[in-house]
Amino acid sequence: MSVGQGVVLGVLVLVLLVLLLQLRRMINIVQQGQVGVVKRLGEYRKTHDPGLVIIAPFIDQLEMVDMREIPRPGDRQEVITKDNVAVAVNATIFTQVVDAKQALFSIANFAVAIDALARTALRSVIGTLTLDQTLSERERINVDVQEQMEVVTDKWGIRISRIEIVEIAPPPQILQALALEKQADQEKRAKILQSEGQQRSAINVAEGEAQAAVRKAQGQREAAILRAEGARQSVILEAEGRAEAIAHVYAAIKGQNPDPTLVSILQLDALTRFADSDNAKIVVPYESAGLLGAAQTLRSVLDAAPGANGS
Repeated sequence: MSVGQGVVLGVLVLVLLVLLLQLRRMINIVQQGQVGVVKRLGEYRKTHDPGLVIIAPFIDQLEMVDMREIPRPGDRQEVITKDNVAVAVNATIFTQVVDAKQALFSIANFAVAIDALARTALRSVIGTLTLDQTLSERERINVDVQEQMEVVTDKWGIRISRIEIVEIAPPPQILQALALEKQADQEKRAKILQSEGQQRSAINVAEGEAQAAVRKAQGQREAAILRAEGARQSVILEAEGRAEAIAHVYAAIKGQNPDPTLVSILQLDALTRFADSDNAKIVVPYESAGLLGAAQTLRSVLDAAPGANGS
């Protein structure tokens, strides 16, 4: 083989390799979750969805853009709060490209731009909050940082899905002071709860004693009512018994048709019996003294009569 033939063969092989390489660049496959942006001579031409994409050789260029949501962990950075306390903050940003053309042609490197924008947004938001607010209002920080970033990223065709604050770390001396403050607050709350418990206990005891006193008074009242009712019933029964006895005596006397003389004699006899009793103390009017003497004399006469001795 001559030198000329070798050169021609080499050129043919080189051309074949170039053609194969261009053919490889012409035929592309866009994966699911991505889009292919075609640039012709450096200018945007078309955006292709997932699938087979064929481009013109030499003049077209295909660039893949991931359209899925991407978490972007941020670097830990120190931020100054409103009350001049330096805290270390770390956040994760979830982003998603919604316009591939804007993401490629509006910003040189949107990944680096998002990271830088997140740093400045965190400094801006936390700078308006005190340390206590920074530690307790993470959700507010997430929302404020997201709103600030979306004002800029909307022009880049990128959406900020959400932001999660991973860590907020104050200096060690601040942590120690916060721990002491928390301990003092817990002790204060414990004392308050203890005093409230003692107060509640005293109230319960007082209420129990008051209820016991009320129930005792009610019991005494009911017992007094029952005793009074019993005494009343006793008096009524006794009076009824006396009335019944008097009625029987009166009926017996009336059944014998007594005359006034017999009634007087019975009265005198009753008075005499009261006078003869050793345990009876009777107070009678002065005018009755003569009557009692007459009754005594009459009884002596009756006792001396023959009929009184059964003869």
